[in-house]
Amino acid sequence: MITPAAIADRQIGPRSREYENPYFHVDQVIVEFPDHAKRIFVSEHGQRVGILIAQDARILLVRQYRLLVDGLAWEIPGGRVDAGETPREAAFREAQEESGLNCYALEPLLYFHPGLDTCNNPTFVFLAEKFETNHQWRFAAQEVTDRVWLPLAECLRMIFMGQIVDSLTVSALLAHQVRRQQLDLQAVVTQQFESEVSRPAPPNSSS
Repeated sequence: MITPAAIADRQIGPRSREYENPYFHVDQVIVEFPDHAKRIFVSEHGQRVGILIAQDARILLVRQYRLLVDGLAWEIPGGRVDAGETPREAAFREAQEESGLNCYALEPLLYFHPGLDTCNNPTFVFLAEKFETNHQWRFAAQEVTDRVWLPLAECLRMIFMGQIVDSLTVSALLAHQVRRQQLDLQAVVTQQFESEVSRPAPPNSSS
């Protein structure tokens, strides 16, 4: 049984690399508890960002092909944080690449983990309400097929109708709706962002 006392006495073994490609890697970790051990395979995807672009209670969504639903999905712009980037810099770049907008004064909206079992993909979501068009931008057909401004109320309806199912987009839209009703959450969210950005990366794996 895993009790608080058992967790306090746990021993986390070294990581060993089981698989690697340019986008993620899988490490094996053995966690020893007083009465048993758990072998865990951790899929390390690095940090991810999303950016919710809002104007007059309308939200910008982009449409992309997604293999796991084998179809086009409406999502907010987002993607991985590249080496040497901060989450804020990555959010600016992703918004520019996927929407053709240069977004300014990015505000922290939400920090979350898509899962806590075996996939490590810490996610930072920003809110942008100040932006300008990048006139040099062109649709990258291999990524974005369309973009549209929709009322927030319509986006929320699409979530519960199963028309928006991407977890990043669902989380961002619901968080934005809550924040519109409870503005005092801004200080809490900003503090959480700052603590997570400064958190050390997971230990490097042994070969």
